[in-house]
Parts: sequence; C-alpha cells; structure tokens
Amino acid sequence: MRAWLEIRQSWIYLLCIIAGLLLGLSQPATAARFDVAVWPLLAVLLYTTFTQIPFTQIGHGLKDWRFLGALLLGNFVVIPLFVGALTTLFVLSPAVQAGVLLVLLVPCTDWFISFTHQGKGDGARAVAATPVLLLMQLVLLPMYLWLFLGSDWLLETLNTRLLGAFLGLILAPLILAWMTEQLAQRNRIARQSIELLSYLPVPLLALVVLVIAASQVKSVALLGAVWIQLLLIFLVYLVFAAYLGRILGRVFDLPSSITRTLCFSFGTRNSFVMLPIALTLPPAWQGVATIVIFQSLIELFGMVAYLKWVPERLVPQAIRSGPS
Repeated sequence: MRAWLEIRQSWIYLLCIIAGLLLGLSQPATAARFDVAVWPLLAVLLYTTFTQIPFTQIGHGLKDWRFLGALLLGNFVVIPLFVGALTTLFVLSPAVQAGVLLVLLVPCTDWFISFTHQGKGDGARAVAATPVLLLMQLVLLPMYLWLFLGSDWLLETLNTRLLGAFLGLILAPLILAWMTEQLAQRNRIARQSIELLSYLPVPLLALVVLVIAASQVKSVALLGAVWIQLLLIFLVYLVFAAYLGRILGRVFDLPSSITRTLCFSFGTRNSFVMLPIALTLPPAWQGVATIVIFQSLIELFGMVAYLKWVPERLVPQAIRSGPS
C-alpha cells in the first residue's frame, strides 16, 4: 500500500489541489474555516515524516566524506547561489521571490529517499544523509533568507506566529520523532508504530494541499500570469539540479549509483517543511504558501521524469567511476 501511494502521489496531490480549488470557489465560507485544520494536519504530517528520518544513523552519514562533501557543497553552496541568481532574471514581486527562495533553498529529507531507491541510486547513503541535511538546513535557512531578502524582510515577517510555527510545527515534531526513534530501539510497539506511521505522509500531505488550495484560492487568482514564470523557474531548476549532480559526481570521482543519489537530492526540495513558515507570513506576502504547493507538484512530476532520464541517460552505469 505504501509503495502504491508513493508511485501515484503526484496524481493524488494534483487531484486534491483541483478539488480544493473547486471547493474554495464554490463554497468560500466553508473553505475559509479550513485555516483552523491546517495547523494540526501539518503538525501530524511533520511528525510522521520526521519519524522516517533515521537520526540514530547520523554517524553513518558522516563517514563517506567524498559523498558528503559533494552533497553539502551542492545543496548548501552551489544551489543557493544558483537560485539567488535565477530569481534576478525574472521580474518578480517580493512575495513571489520570497516564495521561490523559501521552497528551493533547502533539500528534501523524505521523498528524496524513495525516488533515489526507485531511480537506481544508493538508498543506504540517502537514508544516512537525511539527518545531516535536515540539521544543516534548520541552521542555514535563516541566513539564506537574510542574505537574499535582506534584514528588512526578516524584521517585517518575524512575529510571534512565525516563532510559534517554528517551535510548535517544526521543532516540537522533530524532537518528538527523535524521542520515538530512541524508544523504538528498545521497544517493539514503538518500532511497529513507526512502521504504521510510514503509511501516513502521502494521505496527510494530500489533505494539507487540499485544505490550502481551498483556503488560498484567492491567492491563486492574484498571482495571475506569474504562474508561467514560476513554471519556467521550477523547470529550469530541475534541469540544473540533475546536471549539477552529474558534474559533482565526476568531480568527486563517485560511482554512478552515488552520483544518481546526488541528482535526486539536488532535485528534491523540502517544500512542506516550509509550509508552516509560509502560512504565518503577513498579508503582504499572501500567495507564498500556494507557490510552495505549486513547486511541490512540479517537482513530483519532475521526479517521475528523473526516474527514467537519470539512470538511463544522464548517469548510466557505463560512466561509473570511483570505488563503490
């Protein structure tokens, strides 16, 4: 069942977005009340997702220095520089620019693993790297936003709702997930609970995007023709990310399976972890949450293309180099 959901998740989210938009247009009064449901759904979603991150394996993620060096260099140096430069090529409002930066700056820590496995990457290294990626982005994201959007943006958007969302919807689920994983090492029921929770991220995220689409339908209309620019930005990013993985794989002399892992890490972004932040922004920044959802949808269909393109053409077994 879990594999079935993961394979079809792109279409599930697309249907939920359409259903949410239709509901928001036809029943605006009902959709307006959905804002209350977003927060508990996000809290449970993030907790269930974080329970799938193997925090106890963080030591393993630090052992392969060539892979880790390529992974960190690409995700936290090259990609932020590229994304910052990419946004300057388009005439974007501050809110749209903030949305693009928020959703593209930090790497994914969940479906990156499943797509790596399906795309003939190194699933074990992907699993070991996820705790490192998550901890790095929590530390570096505020610095990125300050660098690209300026101190005035931080002062305008920093409020008690934002701090509450970070503490209650990101930090608290993260700590609770870590505690659950620690308990699972010595408790069979806790281990079984983590296994059961692994079935929930896709249905929960589907509910989240439906609720946000319904409650943010006005933002979709306000962005208008900007959606074409956003589509172009996200497609350009996906192509760049794949080639960056290939280039860094060769620079660091990595075998093809690990190079594919780089491609999938660079191509997937941690979008729904950014949703709590996007939803707490002031009215002037309305629409950021819908940009996050839109990028997620484009990314998922992009990953479907990656599954064939990356292992068969971009990083075939024939170009393998370095020790496995």
